[in-house]
Amino acid sequence: MEISRRNFLKISGGAVGVSVLGIGLSPAQAYAEPLAIQYAKETTTICPYCAVGCGMIVHTRAGDVINTEGDPDHPINRGTLCSKGASAFQLRHNEKRITEPMYRAKGSREWKKVSWDWSLDQIAKKVKATRDATFMTKNAKGQLVNRTDALASVGSAAMDNEECYLFQKMLRSWGLVYIEHQARI
Repeated sequence: MEISRRNFLKISGGAVGVSVLGIGLSPAQAYAEPLAIQYAKETTTICPYCAVGCGMIVHTRAGDVINTEGDPDHPINRGTLCSKGASAFQLRHNEKRITEPMYRAKGSREWKKVSWDWSLDQIAKKVKATRDATFMTKNAKGQLVNRTDALASVGSAAMDNEECYLFQKMLRSWGLVYIEHQARI
């Protein structure tokens, strides 16, 4: 068997590498770490930031959001998200996030925490008082209108079609005519 000097050096170097450096010739074992979203509940939703309506997948475990990502099956964004959508996870996990209603009395400089029941009662009282004070059944021409011009609504891009439909029904039942949505503005 003829071995050239070049091949001799290759074989010698390989033998030294195997014996001295501990390089093994057996196949390496690969160990994959378990996924962070393993055993998590997967829910599809819409990104809450703008009116584009990108699809998102939210992973939750024990009621807590553990991951958000773009939905590859969504026809609008096909799995991609902008920088705001990609950071949607921080909506839930942010120590500066206000989680309780806050109220600042007229003329005051301080905000104070109040209960949800008190907040919703105050909003309901003010909406009803404004509607009752400004509701008109007939316009200047004597036509039946049943509306109020003193209240308006600007919807949120975070609402899906079903929520928008229900919100629209509620507002129309109050007699509102000035109803807008972020997607139209």
